[in-house]
Amino acid sequence: MNDRTSGPEQAEREELDRLLPAPAERDLPPGRHLHHKDTLMRLIDQDGDHATARPRLLSPAVLLPAAGLALGGVLLTTLAVTGQDSPPSPSAAGTGSHAPAPGGAAVLLDRIASVAGKSDEQTVTGDQFVYVRTLQAGNEGEFGGPAKLGKPHEREVWMAQKAGPVIDVGLIHEEGSYVPITVGVPDGETPVGYPAGLDRPTYTWLASLPTDPDVLLRRLTTEITRDQDARDTPAEDRNQAQDAFDTMGELLRETVMPPKTAAALYKAAARIPGVTVDSDAVDAAGRHGIGVARDDTRAGWRTAWIFDPTTLEYLGERTYLVRDTTMGRKGTLLSKSAVLERGVVDALRERPSAGKPSTT
Repeated sequence: MNDRTSGPEQAEREELDRLLPAPAERDLPPGRHLHHKDTLMRLIDQDGDHATARPRLLSPAVLLPAAGLALGGVLLTTLAVTGQDSPPSPSAAGTGSHAPAPGGAAVLLDRIASVAGKSDEQTVTGDQFVYVRTLQAGNEGEFGGPAKLGKPHEREVWMAQKAGPVIDVGLIHEEGSYVPITVGVPDGETPVGYPAGLDRPTYTWLASLPTDPDVLLRRLTTEITRDQDARDTPAEDRNQAQDAFDTMGELLRETVMPPKTAAALYKAAARIPGVTVDSDAVDAAGRHGIGVARDDTRAGWRTAWIFDPTTLEYLGERTYLVRDTTMGRKGTLLSKSAVLERGVVDALRERPSAGKPSTT
């Protein structure tokens, strides 16, 4: 360790060393990957028996009744390893800055990246589906009013892996119903599907991303900006740092991530200003973990990606208020999720644990 490390950063590193085990000397057991959570479906508008997806996910973890709150913030709030708020440094406040995260978060993300890079590589063909089963609870309160956390429920998602363009993207099983996911089909117009990409991240597309963290962060930032330009997103609703963190969270929810891509993504996250450590985060299944978090100061909430403190496997996500707002008092939980099972299957309704499609 560098003997010239500053006092606060040294304390952060020592506290993180206390919270985490020493880096593993062997690969994770088969089937344990750094994967992701529960809201590829915030893009879903249910209409009868079908769902029509919007071009991009909005702030996925918060699960607002309506997506009226813009991303971004005018300040960055740092979270020390102790879990307490502290003022942001002036250098971290720029929306276009890619200054590294504080020492504790950078150390944690580096360890997570190391584990992610040792996960099993998979062979995924275009006629297969990525399957993810989650437990999740979101805000069911009225828009603009107090948040009301719903009861946790299971959801299964199958996502097509064809390069595209694809119209029939996949299938959702939730609350007893199977709902096909159909995208890019404007009413009264010729159907136009989505190719693999940021809007529809297949395993092959993810594997094609650059593995240099700085290049990856620039690539994602460029694609996010292009997407926002296409949707005429107002400048005041954009924040480069927050948008990058949210987009990475989207990629960590309902995809199977190639090991090298996952490692690069976690290292890239360490370059986002305002990314901090949430020392005791609990997912929807009640599992305690250590979180990688960032505050959306404009909206007033904090989102944390939760990892097992021993294996550093991705567990889920939670979002809660960091100040009093119309949604509730500081500390109010807005959403939570937990990944229960994920894998690659050959058919819709097939489950990795069962190996056969369901007929119900």
